[in-house]
Amino acid sequence: MKLTIVGRQLNVWDEMKATIEQKLAKLDKYLGDDANATVTLSGKHNRKCLEITISASGVLFRSEVEDETFRTALDRAVTAIERQIRKNKTRLSRKLRSEGFVLPPSDLYDDFEEETEFHIRTKRFSIKPMSVEEAIMQMNLLEHEFFVFKDDKTNEISVVYKRRDGDYGLIVTEDE
Repeated sequence: MKLTIVGRQLNVWDEMKATIEQKLAKLDKYLGDDANATVTLSGKHNRKCLEITISASGVLFRSEVEDETFRTALDRAVTAIERQIRKNKTRLSRKLRSEGFVLPPSDLYDDFEEETEFHIRTKRFSIKPMSVEEAIMQMNLLEHEFFVFKDDKTNEISVVYKRRDGDYGLIVTEDE
């Protein structure tokens, strides 16, 4: 796995880099050599924030954890990603089998119940073109955490969402 470690407004010391490499190495049994991982460390309000994003064969795994220490946050984040993989092992195996996803021995999954089916509630609504600011206002009026809309400038379907830090995010679609 190719690993990138980023410190936001802080320097990541060598001992921490080695610890991150060691902890993420345990995920190698699930992911192929072509996997890319980015670990971002930052400090927020006397709390340590650690974010792990892994891209493997077109599938993204992500975990963001705030804790009192980076080591504790790292342990929790790696456990969360491992739980994501275990919970979706059959789907991941089926989707990624031809692309190098490795399914470890089944005894690694004994303590996790796999999610076998998704319960999906479908909503239909018309989309009118609007600005990003109008979409955020509409999302807030509905008291939702995200809102799908058609951008009036680009005519593309986009999503605005409320981030945990209180800011807003915008997802724009892009063809591969």
